Amino acid sequence: MRPVRYSVAASLDGYIAGPNGEFDWIPMDPEIDFGVMMSRFDTLIMGRRSWEAAQATGGVGMPGMETFVVSRSLKRVGKGVTVERDPVDLVSTLKTREGKEIWLWGGGNLFRSMLDARLVDVVEVAVIPILLGGGGPLVVPTDSRVPLRLVSHRVYPTTGTVMLEYGMA
Repeated sequence: MRPVRYSVAASLDGYIAGPNGEFDWIPMDPEIDFGVMMSRFDTLIMGRRSWEAAQATGGVGMPGMETFVVSRSLKRVGKGVTVERDPVDLVSTLKTREGKEIWLWGGGNLFRSMLDARLVDVVEVAVIPILLGGGGPLVVPTDSRVPLRLVSHRVYPTTGTVMLEYGMA
């Protein structure tokens, strides 16, 4: 089964986007090899708000990746991108296909639905040293707990970013 990796940047107080959806607070750390990081994925899944934020900056998916946007309201989003309504069915199907890891990118609601369905295998968070005070949460709160186990960590001294990788316990 292909693993699903929730790979995202978050503020120290647990937000993946600022109060207005902004992400200008995320530094491009020169020590992080984004090419290597991206090479492990061939499929990208994001929620509607993450898609809209990417669109606002001129993004239209990731080259070389099959891209899906999970939304109940969008009908079409553009060439090379598929809109899906049921994230659990989508991810369950994608996990059985041959390929690289599946990148769950942005969206605390989407992440929560994948956690509740036990479809996330890895949680990778780049903790950015900033306190936003509000915004889009890393994960939408519920009463259910999901224990994790630390797999790896790395500190990037230039920006103070701490990369944490967790597997399901």
